[in-house]
Amino acid sequence: MSGDKVVGIVLVSHSAEVAASVAELAKGLAGGAPAVPVAAAGGTEGGGLGTSAELISAAAASVDRGGGVALLTDLGSAVLTVKALLAEGGELPEGARLLDAPFVEGAVAAVVTAAAGGDLDAVQAAATEAYGYRKV
Repeated sequence: MSGDKVVGIVLVSHSAEVAASVAELAKGLAGGAPAVPVAAAGGTEGGGLGTSAELISAAAASVDRGGGVALLTDLGSAVLTVKALLAEGGELPEGARLLDAPFVEGAVAAVVTAAAGGDLDAVQAAATEAYGYRKV
């Protein structure tokens, strides 16, 4: 990886358990990916289902290593909350980007690509390409 400018990954789900499990899966399939900062931002501050702008902002700040921050969301209000944070400006690190990608497959592709030293554009391309993964 070029210097210490690594792409950080934030997984935003309505469920803390889902976000944490997808983060664990993606890192595991990327060989542990110790150099890739991955944070789960799931649920609400009180532990319920939903999304939290504060949890998302904190997760993004925690994975920011100067290479940009890729945010992947599950659905609905998770997408809207990230879009609102990006539109407000100053709530997310410079270079934060919402990726249009499937949540699980996109997360795995993003973490694997970041672990291989890919920049934010490469991480975005890999995650987006995951829409084409055929199962049959």
